[in-house]
Amino acid sequence: MSEAALQRGVVCAIVGAAVLTFVSLLFIVAPYGRHARPGWGPTIGARAGWILMESPSALGFAAIFALGRHRAELAPLALCALWEAHYVHRTFVFPFRLPATSRRMPLAIAAMGASFNCANAYMNARWISDLGTYPAAWLADPRFVLGAALFGLGAAINVRADGALLRLRREGGYAIPRGGLFDLVASPNYFGELVEWIGFALAAWSLAGAAFALYTAANLVPRAIAHRRWYRAQFAEYPRERRAIVPFLL
Repeated sequence: MSEAALQRGVVCAIVGAAVLTFVSLLFIVAPYGRHARPGWGPTIGARAGWILMESPSALGFAAIFALGRHRAELAPLALCALWEAHYVHRTFVFPFRLPATSRRMPLAIAAMGASFNCANAYMNARWISDLGTYPAAWLADPRFVLGAALFGLGAAINVRADGALLRLRREGGYAIPRGGLFDLVASPNYFGELVEWIGFALAAWSLAGAAFALYTAANLVPRAIAHRRWYRAQFAEYPRERRAIVPFLL
């Protein structure tokens, strides 16, 4: 099998996983964070779980990217920088901002996340650094410019919303978040992450990027819906007009 055929196979597998994940998460809420519950086997600390889960995306992507023929070219390096900006933060900064009292994560959840991230890192890194073609002029292409702008906007929304939630946790646990996009949706952190990867897919203009954006939506939309349902169950005063993840729409 050629690597091009393998790449297409992985893309198809990620799309299939997106469909399966979306349907599954409509009925089963992943048991970590506020939704943690017993019955999912051995657990590990939340910080260790996040690091284990996200490391393939930060370290694996970098290692695979470094093997590509185009690894030293400007446009692939720019796309790599976008990817690593998210995942270095998610792997090595975000976990250490979690409160020490954070609920433990099932090892199975961390392992499943790490497995997906291995496949996803390979799929995107190999396309960007070897199988795809990105001349320096790509950096001036409207698709890259708009995609990079969306990625930056989404990253800012994601980090800001995560910070607000973490402050609430440190100040006394779960509460109704207010202000900014929290007045419109239950999970602006997930909205920001969705915008990020839609932007990345546009900037990379690849099936690999599009497959990952689709999987991101399949994973985060049901979880945002579960978050809103949880808020409504926990707090009678939770604003009923708030959407789950996309302002005014969903």
